[in-house]
Amino acid sequence: MSLQVHLFPCLTDNYGFLLHDPASGETACIDTPAAEPYLREAAARDWRISQIWNTHWHPDHAGGNAAIKAAARERWGACTIVAPAAEAQRIAGVDRTVAQGDTVMLGNWRAEVIDVGGHTLGHVAYHLPEAGIAFVGDSLFALGCGRMFEGDAPQFWQSLSRLKALPAATTLYCAHEYTAANARFALYADPGNESLALYAREIEQRRMAGEPTVPFPLARELATNPFLRADDLAMQQRWGGAAPHETFAALRAAKDSF
Repeated sequence: MSLQVHLFPCLTDNYGFLLHDPASGETACIDTPAAEPYLREAAARDWRISQIWNTHWHPDHAGGNAAIKAAARERWGACTIVAPAAEAQRIAGVDRTVAQGDTVMLGNWRAEVIDVGGHTLGHVAYHLPEAGIAFVGDSLFALGCGRMFEGDAPQFWQSLSRLKALPAATTLYCAHEYTAANARFALYADPGNESLALYAREIEQRRMAGEPTVPFPLARELATNPFLRADDLAMQQRWGGAAPHETFAALRAAKDSF
């Protein structure tokens, strides 16, 4: 039986995700912007919350931990919180810490932990290779990436390179609906990219229809996301930098003031 992913809005522009394994009956909350939407959406589907997987410490990703864990334990008897080791002291209720190369299980489904530090120093992503999906938090967005709050450009570029190395068919789940704004910057950063222009038009149509732009295929991001293209010669010539992380840094600085 296939894994099921339920996406729903949280807070102002966050997405919440419930990852459900029908075979075992287990459900993982991917980050916890707020407790109430997760508990409501799980109850509506009669899904048992057994785990929380945090990608990083920011409150709009871990703020609902304590309340969800308490409610899940009262109703179902157990809830395990998994969080990045480098940030565990800043996250409530952590039961297990993980880092690059570790694995987490949901039933018989295996998630590989990827170090994607840069937005925060210890940020991780969860890649389920057999399911062909990855939850990337704020490390990568459709046509964008997270602000560089704690890391530096070499670290962040190395993190994005790890995501670039995933199978191109991987479906990515990011944590915010930032795509329309990201598309405007991407068109400015890479104006001659025809694939990007087509993508931007589709994004505009989907947002006008009230549809989410998440999830999205990695393959399309590889061709259109300016931050993933910092190792492309044309992007380096346009934005400068003797190395990809320098081009990335120039792009990130431009986006911050765009």
